[in-house]
Amino acid sequence: MTRLGILIFWLLHWLPLALLAPFGRVMGGLFFYLAAPRRRIALTNLRLCFPELDEAARRRLARRHFQALGRSLFERSLLWWAPAERLRRIVRIDGLERLAACYDAREPVILLVPHFVGLDAGATRLAMEIDAVSVYSRQKRNPALDGLLYHGRSRFGDQLLLTRQDGMRGAVKAMREGRPFYYLPDMDYGRKDAIFVPFFGVEAATIVGLPRLARLGKAKVLSCVTRMLPDSGGYVLEIGEPWADFPTADVEADTRRMNAWLEGVVRTMPEQYYWVHRRFKTRPEGQVRLY
Repeated sequence: MTRLGILIFWLLHWLPLALLAPFGRVMGGLFFYLAAPRRRIALTNLRLCFPELDEAARRRLARRHFQALGRSLFERSLLWWAPAERLRRIVRIDGLERLAACYDAREPVILLVPHFVGLDAGATRLAMEIDAVSVYSRQKRNPALDGLLYHGRSRFGDQLLLTRQDGMRGAVKAMREGRPFYYLPDMDYGRKDAIFVPFFGVEAATIVGLPRLARLGKAKVLSCVTRMLPDSGGYVLEIGEPWADFPTADVEADTRRMNAWLEGVVRTMPEQYYWVHRRFKTRPEGQVRLY
């Protein structure tokens, strides 16, 4: 990101959400036509996951996804620079008492966070309430953007940010010391530590980190889903009840359970899931590439 780009984003955070939200949707709709490679990835994912939809319906859903993605992108200016009082109005939390009960008791917690477009809004808002640990990917090719992302994720409270190169040992240690782990396990990270389990009926390489980390950290798992509200309504972060009977002795069954739960949530707001990611990039031996 250039200095001019940073300046533009800084200026955007002064806009009311009633103007910023539609601006982001318009820009996202433009990206749908301009970002052809990502559009093809999204349409491929939707074809695989929603075979019951015809091509026109999938294309409409993809366009709505890009609009939501564009809105979340430009609303990051709020996450990076808006004052806490404004962010509290924009992002509401439902179920905070469930997390607070564990947090106050210093019980290890994993927050299961799917890749919905509002996840950064949820993370920033939650940072005003708790000190957590999370793992992020460094933007080595764009130090300015990397600095902004780090700033946005650490500007409130005492957040512990680990890189993927740090591994998970530090996250487990932080959990045991009382920091909830803001954990995003639903992408294709390759074959390492992954098994193939269904996601929307398609075999997907899925890391087995959730049950293993829950066992290592003796942690409770709470779902943590951020929904972008329609029009310019802001966001709501929903924290669920601790998962019962998790983890079990069957890592594959636990990983299947995670994907089945995720699929159910995605179906409630399919336009907000991160379809521009090549979720089915890694294939079982002998299967053809899908992208």
